[in-house]
Amino acid sequence: MIGYGDRARTQCEVVRLFRETHPDLPPLNQGTISKTEAQYREMGHVRKVPSKRQAVVDDTKLILLLALEENPITPVHQLARDILKIAKKRAGEF
Repeated sequence: MIGYGDRARTQCEVVRLFRETHPDLPPLNQGTISKTEAQYREMGHVRKVPSKRQAVVDDTKLILLLALEENPITPVHQLARDILKIAKKRAGEF
């Protein structure tokens, strides 16, 4: 709805046009239009982007591999609990 070049519209015009075109939908505000436009200009689309997962630290990977090597039948929940304990200890060190 924003348009390009000579056909570009202001965000206020887009809000008004959306309300006229879709009276049955809840009205948009200018902030929504601004965020959507910024995302489109940055990424080239407005699809929802999955949030980035927190990277697993290499040390944690090594600890996990060593624990599995010691006892390959360790339950996953036990490994998760052990890694969480280690992470909490390390968080206290910083």
